[in-house]
Amino acid sequence: MRFAFSCAIIVSLLVTVDGAFVRAAEPSTITLAHIRLHGDLSEAPTTEDPIFGSAAENFQSKIDRILKAQRDASINGLFLHIDGLEIGWGKLNELRQAVARFRHAGKKAYAYLESGGSKDYLLAISCDEVCLPESGWLLLTGMRAEVSFYKDLLDKIGVKADMLQMGSYKGTGEILTQNHMSPAFRERLESVLDDHFDKDLVELLIQSRTKQQWSQEQVKKLIDQGPYTAKAAAAAGLVDRVAYRDQFEQELKKELKAEQIKISKNYGQAKEEEIDLTNPFAIFKLLKPPKKATTSGPTIAIIYATGVIVSGKGGDSLLGGEVVGSTTMIEAIRQAENDKNVKAIVLRVDSPGGSALASDLIWNELRRSKKPVVASMSDTAASGGYYISMAANKIFAEPGTLTGSIGVVGGKVVIGGLFDLVGVKTEVLARGANSGIFSPSTPFSESERKAITALMRDVYDQFVDKAIQGRARAGRKFDKEEFLKLAEGRIWTGRQAKANGLVDELGTLDDAIASAKVMAGMKKDAEVELLVLPNAKNFIDVLMESRSDTRLGEPRYISTRVLTQLGSPLPEIGKHVRSLSGLLQLRADPVWTMIPCRVEVK
Repeated sequence: MRFAFSCAIIVSLLVTVDGAFVRAAEPSTITLAHIRLHGDLSEAPTTEDPIFGSAAENFQSKIDRILKAQRDASINGLFLHIDGLEIGWGKLNELRQAVARFRHAGKKAYAYLESGGSKDYLLAISCDEVCLPESGWLLLTGMRAEVSFYKDLLDKIGVKADMLQMGSYKGTGEILTQNHMSPAFRERLESVLDDHFDKDLVELLIQSRTKQQWSQEQVKKLIDQGPYTAKAAAAAGLVDRVAYRDQFEQELKKELKAEQIKISKNYGQAKEEEIDLTNPFAIFKLLKPPKKATTSGPTIAIIYATGVIVSGKGGDSLLGGEVVGSTTMIEAIRQAENDKNVKAIVLRVDSPGGSALASDLIWNELRRSKKPVVASMSDTAASGGYYISMAANKIFAEPGTLTGSIGVVGGKVVIGGLFDLVGVKTEVLARGANSGIFSPSTPFSESERKAITALMRDVYDQFVDKAIQGRARAGRKFDKEEFLKLAEGRIWTGRQAKANGLVDELGTLDDAIASAKVMAGMKKDAEVELLVLPNAKNFIDVLMESRSDTRLGEPRYISTRVLTQLGSPLPEIGKHVRSLSGLLQLRADPVWTMIPCRVEVK
């Protein structure tokens, strides 16, 4: 649809949106749907009734708001305010696809950045125009992968990590036992970084800024010359307009020949319901059970696996991050399995992995499902995240998804040296050669190391065998020798995984849902209900679970919550804190299927 309207004659227009005729807005007024995109945009379903108002929107709610604006006849265009995105390459691709569908419906999309990093910019250039204020800047500087190592820090405080790994490329334990990358780990990370740089940055810039007709060499030169001031970015053809937001709106008004530009602020966003803590009866809102999702017709269940995989309950810890609990996931899978209206299950994974045991329990429950199961990978679905995906009949990944890492890590952090440093003396009485295998006071003895290695070897062999079986069910047959060339802890982008047969298709969550419909005997565009699982929890549920789900009397997430709070004032420190907190959540599990914790490609 063009925005060229005559102000002398006011007429109503009929336009087609998704095949239905709807009435357009009055032509003298252009209405743009304003949606702000900021932060990490978690995949996890939101928790109901937090103590200080509604929970932040999750990623899917942002996608849904763009789709709503696409279908809304009163909305003529999209105004994306992009402000410090901290997402991975999977979510970035889904957002770009949502904007592309919006534009394909005949509506314009505009991006406004006050300052932008590479991912902010790559989303912005999926729009028709990109605008920066005069004082803004564009931080287009290329990519870097950072892996932080903590061995020297641990040495300073008398702590030693005694770690073992199955797979020469499985670098998770290296962050605690070395102060640099091993050659194998560096090799795989170089490959992933090259793929991201060539495909997710250089080619995307060429495809999105077609009017510049840049070559790869020209784009790489532009990247090497960054960052840019707003004026320099405009002069280079990287952005379309330099203006403050109010000026941008006025300029659009003139260009679109409209009497008025109306920005529908926070379009489609659910209103927050805050709790009045001065009201003594407000506590009852915290006790109110969350609304249980019900189904009445053909339904696709979407089960979210977001965060580190642990045994027991999952969801949000009270003040910390997200965890995928095996108990919670199994309950969700069984709910979908027992609901007669649910015709298929889509497993949405955004997880670096975690406990090998918990991953296997979730895998087994999915494998037992009599309904079609489709896996949809988001930013990360590696190690344990790949493990649970193996049970699916079909696996979808984003081109930039970080996946694979088929390998096993095990070990313990030995704090005996720290005890000596602070004057704590420990005496031990033991019966059994391996009774101290998980003692934090001493490293593994030769006998203990042999025992834990045998345990890990068995888990690794199970991982590989089940992966081969899962690929065979999806129609991709491997012999073990062939598959081991893809395993051993190697990490892959979604594109690389697709080329090597580790995943079946490149596509979004919507693509996975469409595939699930077809597997369930429906048309891919059939109207269905969506059942989002696990079910939401209220504030009291989260509080009680964080206190009751314990090991040896210790609240499981207490260390994570404390570390998260310590790291929150300084984001640079917070990144390291989150890395260590992910490992702390697994400290009671002997074997981990987890990707290296501080791999960050920006």
